[in-house]
Amino acid sequence: MNNNFAFLPVFLLTLLVAFPAVANNNKTKDQVVNSDIPSLNEIQLPATNANLLTQQPAKTEVKEETEIEEDLNPTNDADEADISIEAIGEKDALPESTPTHVIEKEEIVKQGATSVADVLKRMPGFAINNVGHGADIHTGTYYRGASINQSVFLINGRPFNNDISTYHGGTDLNSIPVEAIERVELYSGAASSLYGSSAFGGIVNIITKEGFSKPKLTGSAEFGSLNLNNQQITYAGSTNKVKYNFSFERFFIDNRYRVPVGAANRNPADGYLFNADTATSTYFGSIGLDLDAKNSVNLDVTALSSRRGLIYFGFPLQRDRLDHDSLNVGLSWKTRLGKDNDSNLTTTIGYNQNYFSTYGPTGPGGIFYRTGILDTKQITARVDHEWKLSANNQLRWGLDLKNNDLMGDVLSTNPALAAENEKEDRSVLNTALFAVNTWKISDDFLIDLGLRQSFDSQFDSYFNPSVGFRYGINSVVAVRGSWAGAQRNPGLDQLYVFDTVHNWKPNPNLKPETGSTWTAGVDFNLSSNLLAQFTYFGSSLDNRLGIIAGRWENVGLVDTNGLEAALQLKLARDWSTFINYTYTDAEIKTGTEKGLQLGLIPYSLLQAGIGYQKNGWQANLYLTYNSGTRRALFTNTAAGEKNTDFSPSFVNLDLSGRIPVSQNLGLTFYLENLFGEQYEKVNRIYSPGFTFRLGLTSSI
Repeated sequence: MNNNFAFLPVFLLTLLVAFPAVANNNKTKDQVVNSDIPSLNEIQLPATNANLLTQQPAKTEVKEETEIEEDLNPTNDADEADISIEAIGEKDALPESTPTHVIEKEEIVKQGATSVADVLKRMPGFAINNVGHGADIHTGTYYRGASINQSVFLINGRPFNNDISTYHGGTDLNSIPVEAIERVELYSGAASSLYGSSAFGGIVNIITKEGFSKPKLTGSAEFGSLNLNNQQITYAGSTNKVKYNFSFERFFIDNRYRVPVGAANRNPADGYLFNADTATSTYFGSIGLDLDAKNSVNLDVTALSSRRGLIYFGFPLQRDRLDHDSLNVGLSWKTRLGKDNDSNLTTTIGYNQNYFSTYGPTGPGGIFYRTGILDTKQITARVDHEWKLSANNQLRWGLDLKNNDLMGDVLSTNPALAAENEKEDRSVLNTALFAVNTWKISDDFLIDLGLRQSFDSQFDSYFNPSVGFRYGINSVVAVRGSWAGAQRNPGLDQLYVFDTVHNWKPNPNLKPETGSTWTAGVDFNLSSNLLAQFTYFGSSLDNRLGIIAGRWENVGLVDTNGLEAALQLKLARDWSTFINYTYTDAEIKTGTEKGLQLGLIPYSLLQAGIGYQKNGWQANLYLTYNSGTRRALFTNTAAGEKNTDFSPSFVNLDLSGRIPVSQNLGLTFYLENLFGEQYEKVNRIYSPGFTFRLGLTSSI
């Protein structure tokens, strides 16, 4: 939209504040605010029950300053377990019309996750192809049919997406050490007004740990198949008003295993997967200081050093390497403006740098050499005000600023590509005003109204509203729905930098991807031990970006419709189970692939698990079913493949567990792919079959 609409958000913001406030003046002071049926993000199981096996709905009530958590290494019954007090702080006020899915640190440990992608792949709606053994970064991460660049990723509420869209420079989900994660939150619906109009899929917010009441050192060492070794160490504590947490993680795997003829990057000399090794080192540190009863500041720093090989799933033997170094720094100041928690102001500044270097031989026999460097620097600032206008009216509003700078340096010694050698230095500034008003009309009915007005130095100004509702029919059933407008601007590399790895040309005339997303759902609170959610989701994305004749273009319209079903059940005190099912129909509506499913996105994906936990003993069984994905890119025509073909469906079964050795020492094991089948995970990328990991965890 043009600048004539600059005054529109001011007018709408006035309505958002004034209309509910006037309506609420007629309500009595003693009116009960909460609905008879809580949303799933308000439900708590009895404290005597073990945690559910997988994602916990978020709790919206404000926590006290401390929270008691059960130690991960108990040797006695729960009521005699060693406990520690950890300062968690208040959670953000979020739109309530759409559930917030949460995976807490205890579940992350059970899963044996080695990256954020490992954590996300067990959440409903996610199809993650580019993690695990022999993974290819080209195969992508998708949520509800949207790519990783069409969702927003945050660390402690700050963006760590970069403004790069090519495969070898995209958002790296390995950039945060798993040991530093307190929980992972997944939002959708009206939350896009708070965090970014590019959230066609959703918003992932990674919350890092703070300090304990007493200093504590925890560590783990793990070894396994394919020369895997992984070490993690954390030291955290608090003294008076200071909280601190420092973590380090080192990971390596060579991913060298036999693959069938026709597999990507199969070395014909020995039949093994080639150039698939990965080595990462991640560092995290945070320091929090309570200045007084109303003011606190927090500084956190994350650094990554990653070295890996690339295995393009459609090419013959590849030798390209990818180096990625990143630094993310954030400083936040939180002030309580009111007497209680009715007015909180948070000011945040951040710095995010990502340096990607891709290099390797090219041409017949590797006679030429190519390099591609993408160096991004992002500076962000945010002012965020949570304001409880009345007992039934919560307003959250503020200002976002984000400046992205990209330096691109590409070089090929191939004379045919010499004209494309270049250096680019480009910047874009984006500023946004945002507001979301949650208005509880009655005990059972609430509405979220949101807006986001963006001003972009590259694509002028644009306005994205959102709306959501939730209605509790009775104490068991509630219905909900949401709609949000969205816009994702092309990356600076797509606009200006030649991709020397794929020989893709930029296009400075690209238009933004625009459209909207929507959900409709039903929540069931059948008992304190049985929760269920059913969500219909959809989106319409126009001007989708893709490659035509070796150049970035706006290729047309994609309509996505799908269904999510999530069930969580407590079988007994120490037993729990879950089932997540996602059906995604992402249909291309225009162009040469009209009527086809988007590539690399399965129609059906099912995740299920059952877990046992008592006195430090743990056992968790996970099952995955994937219906297969379309071979949309780099099909093997020599083998008779077509871009309308699908890879075969597969079933995978994993077992993880923990055996207590002493009060502070435990033995962990992860047995992956118990069936031992070397299935095709995605287009010509194969699993290694059965693998294992063994480790020790300790805390002092």
